[in-house]
Amino acid sequence: MKVTIIGGGNMGGSIARGLAKGSLVETSDVTVVDVSAQLLENLKKEFPEINISTSSPKAVKDAGLVIVALKPHLVEPVLTDLQAVIGSDTLILSVAAGITFEQLRTFLGSAGKTNALFRIIPNTAIAVGESLTLISANNATDKQTALIVGLFDQMGATSLIDERLMNAGTALTSCGIAYAFRYIRAAMEGGVEMGIAPAAAKSMVLQTLKGAIAVLEANGTHPEEEIDRVTTPGGITIKGLNEMEQAGFTAAVIRGLKASKL
Repeated sequence: MKVTIIGGGNMGGSIARGLAKGSLVETSDVTVVDVSAQLLENLKKEFPEINISTSSPKAVKDAGLVIVALKPHLVEPVLTDLQAVIGSDTLILSVAAGITFEQLRTFLGSAGKTNALFRIIPNTAIAVGESLTLISANNATDKQTALIVGLFDQMGATSLIDERLMNAGTALTSCGIAYAFRYIRAAMEGGVEMGIAPAAAKSMVLQTLKGAIAVLEANGTHPEEEIDRVTTPGGITIKGLNEMEQAGFTAAVIRGLKASKL
């Protein structure tokens, strides 16, 4: 299947690289469209078999899957211009946060009445093959949905969800990776204040988080169960947790996530 990615920036470029490294699509069947010739040339140097173009209509005409990796305000004008060249069997996948299926069909006009549509929200870890990509499908068969899930499973992991949960999921995963980085930074700064060198503090925090994730995945437990295992009566861990809660740790995380929900 020929895949055309409209937008070769951070997200579109990362998806192109993920497809090129994967096994479900031939690299020579991937085309990336962008207005920046330099950006396209850089991608071509990295993956010589990838096709590049500055013309969206030409690249979209024969594509079986069109991935719209643009900022939300650019989606409408671009899809409106492409109405005449999008085939009725072409799968349309949007990466634009907040753009609904209803809006996508409106932007596509008559071209979008029968097409299978997908909305996805990756996070920036897609660049290193560790994204959690949210996927929502509309008017798609099980086979079409399995294809999209398979493509993005190669770039990390996927979660198939209803469109109504997309905004909440975006807060947890796409915005959430920034919150994880902020915790890492805060923990590093605490380590430095206690006398640990920044690089060593970073290494300690990262491995501790990896360990926490591994424990939860291996045991299938609730985080609070694992907390109970390490909080002895009168111990230092419970003292630290209580200080964090007194400063509003849990409430701050929940408020931040709710504020991120579109």
